[in-house]
Amino acid sequence: MSDRAATAGGGALESLSIAVLEPYYGGSHAAFVDTLARHTRHNLTLATLPARKWKWRMRGASAWFARDGFDWSPKGGPDHIDLILTCDMLSVADLRALLPHHLRNLPIVCYFHENQLTYPISDDQTRDFQYGMTNITSCLASDAVWFNSQFHLDDFLGASADLLRKMPDFVPQQAGAEIRGKAKVLYPPVNVESGQSTSGGGRNGRTILWPHRWEFDKNPEPFFEALLRLDDAGYEFDLVLLGEQFRTAPPVFASAWQRLQPHITHAGYLPSRDDYLAMLGRCDLVVSTAIQENFGIAVIEAILAGCQPLLPNRLAYPEIIPEQHHAQCLYPNDTGLFKVLRDWLNGRNRMTPEAMTALTTSLDARFGPDQAVSELDDALGAVWEASRAMIGR
Repeated sequence: MSDRAATAGGGALESLSIAVLEPYYGGSHAAFVDTLARHTRHNLTLATLPARKWKWRMRGASAWFARDGFDWSPKGGPDHIDLILTCDMLSVADLRALLPHHLRNLPIVCYFHENQLTYPISDDQTRDFQYGMTNITSCLASDAVWFNSQFHLDDFLGASADLLRKMPDFVPQQAGAEIRGKAKVLYPPVNVESGQSTSGGGRNGRTILWPHRWEFDKNPEPFFEALLRLDDAGYEFDLVLLGEQFRTAPPVFASAWQRLQPHITHAGYLPSRDDYLAMLGRCDLVVSTAIQENFGIAVIEAILAGCQPLLPNRLAYPEIIPEQHHAQCLYPNDTGLFKVLRDWLNGRNRMTPEAMTALTTSLDARFGPDQAVSELDDALGAVWEASRAMIGR
């Protein structure tokens, strides 16, 4: 243990020196790292790479962090590093092999925000299973693998078993059981320092929010189709489009733009955290039509800022939203979205202030930094202690 890893009264682990290697620092990855860094009891040293060219991150980020992107020398601190925390966009097997020799037995935790076995691909793409195999070998090379929801963990375990069955021979028969044995669910902490306002200040009661990336896996077509039908029917509503936009966006964003322009009060990514939270505070309803969502940090942030959620009854959403709120917050399928939105604009199926308070209180208790970071801190300590026990055998 380094000098920075001390014990408190009763022998409880106080803090560790942790290298956080984030090869895709953007979106949910950045939110996770930043919130953890602000609230953890451990000492984190962060090394990050920009959130672009994900395939090259999976191919090469391990070599960068092992050789150039992190100071592994002892002068970095007393005994320097106790544990490494990284994510699914990095090849943990490559990292462990490329680390300086005396550091190759450091405990490594890999946090899965997404995975390349179940992540949807567009119609013009063919899945390259090498990236899924990289996720599998990362699990095998890690001391612990954590997933951001039970839905995600179950989805990954099933898909990894399917991929291993595709191997023509020399299949690692125990890989699935080994991964299952070191996997667990640890929800990401959601930064709510300016949220939890359900007073409706600055709201007009008709502003619909899209807080997602402008990409195909967020399935924007049903969302815009429903809005265009509302426009045709003469409904008054305002539209806020947040989320990052990359070099290419689904064509529906451009095709629907002209007709919906009179409704749009904001469109585009807000790099300022304060501006982003202020914009959430002016919205009334947060909508998702996603075909890929393993947790949904942006949705949780919007709810905690006072937006009623309207989410598909699939993916992680039934797990994240408490069951008593399913009837008002989850819709059955994409074809029914227009009717649900129409009813909401007509004043039906709206959550009362009391129901919104109950929902935000429940989500904050589960995903707020006080609870979620404490659970992550304890789990990091448990991984380190287990690794020390193995060395002592």
